[in-house]
Amino acid sequence: MATVRERNQHVIIEAASQHFAKYGYAATKVADIAKEANIPKPNIYYYYTSKDNLYRAVLESVTAPLLKSSLPIQVLDDPKEALTEYIKTKLMISRDHAHASKVFANEVMSGGTSLPKDIEAELQQQSQMILAKFNSWIAQGLMDSVSAHHLMFTIWAATQTYADFGWQICRVLDKKELSHQDYDQAAEFLTTMILKGCGVKS
Repeated sequence: MATVRERNQHVIIEAASQHFAKYGYAATKVADIAKEANIPKPNIYYYYTSKDNLYRAVLESVTAPLLKSSLPIQVLDDPKEALTEYIKTKLMISRDHAHASKVFANEVMSGGTSLPKDIEAELQQQSQMILAKFNSWIAQGLMDSVSAHHLMFTIWAATQTYADFGWQICRVLDKKELSHQDYDQAAEFLTTMILKGCGVKS
């Protein structure tokens, strides 16, 4: 069972994610986050001490699961199984951390100037691991000789778009919000496209 501290921090992170995603770092005020979270402003400083620390916490709320998402690529030798799990997990992050995902995307698009160096280094290390695994599968004949870089970029773009462009996707589908079934269908489609397009073999 979550403690009062954990519940408060969750509410604060959700409110902060919404405001940072909508207004950006500079235009977001801690007072507005406190109002959105229905938590006294001093409590936010009690938990996070500064706006900078709160922003880092928002980034960590999405980069932590992003870093864990590549575990199937790292530990599984079957590319079909590994890619299926990776794509599904990436889509679940877009579903469950939509606002924080937008904050991360905005940070990347702005040149990563406020992205903590340790997080940047971990993300870079993860990318190199994924590329090495893709190239290993290609060398073993388990995948066609495709560009490992562009395969990785395509998976990133295809999965994160459901968070970053969720409003547009909902408009096209004539929905207020995407359902779990929508994400399941997206995972099935993207997995099929990637596996067939790259000639992936078990």
